[in-house]
Amino acid sequence: MQVVMDDAELERYEETARSLGLTLSEWARQVLRSAASSVSRSDIDAKRAAVERATTHSFPAPDIEEMLVEIERGYADEVTS
Repeated sequence: MQVVMDDAELERYEETARSLGLTLSEWARQVLRSAASSVSRSDIDAKRAAVERATTHSFPAPDIEEMLVEIERGYADEVTS
């Protein structure tokens, strides 16, 4: 992996790693692992489950042509209001 950064930023990271007694590579691995684990998989799983549940419902709806007419009618009503 290659990460492009300016010299000042690189120096700051090297100093941080050194202060912790780590190589820059090890410090970067630890920081990346921590960042990756902080991203909640449960949020993604919950959203996926909600979408899957939603697809099991059946609601009455007109065909697409009728829906488009109703949408256009709604826009026209907003303009005249």
